[in-house]
Order: sequence, then structure tokens, then C-alpha cells
Amino acid sequence: METTATKRKAPQAAKKDAAGGVKTSSSQKQVVSSSSTLRLTQVRSFFGILPNQQACLIGLGLRKIHSTSVVQDTPAVRGMITKVRHLIRVEDGSVCN
Repeated sequence: METTATKRKAPQAAKKDAAGGVKTSSSQKQVVSSSSTLRLTQVRSFFGILPNQQACLIGLGLRKIHSTSVVQDTPAVRGMITKVRHLIRVEDGSVCN
């Protein structure tokens, strides 16, 4: 009788194309690097706010008042910004690149 550990398939090695780059299968999504960035500045303290809002600030790279972070403009980041919009100032990040 085989256990579930022996039934598992080994991970497939990445295949290389003729140019030497790594091929991705059609099921893998490629991350497109966009040039759109956002510049975030913390303007209020996170003392007295909810723990999930504190986690969002830390996830955005903000730790102290007047600290600044440049992040990619993605839907996940936009969701975190929405949670802490009363604590931060959002600017276009293209001026700092």
C-alpha cells in the first residue's frame, strides 16, 4: 500500500528555450512590470488603529510618521491604500523615478 507521499509527483524542472531563457507554460502567469508607481507618505501615527490597518501600513513599507515608500500600482496595493487612506498621502511615483 502506497502512502500519499510516494504518490506525489516530483516538481518539473524549468525548460530552457533556444535563447537560453526559461520558458513558462501557458498555465503560469507572467508578471508584467509596469512603470506606474505610487509614492506613499505616512502623515498620521498608527497608535490606536486596528491591527489589520497596522499590518497594511507595514506591508506598504511605512513605519514612522513622514516615512516615504514607493510601491507598484497593483490592485493589492490599492486595497491596502483604501484601508489606511486616512493615515497616508498618495502621490504619483513617476516624479521620483
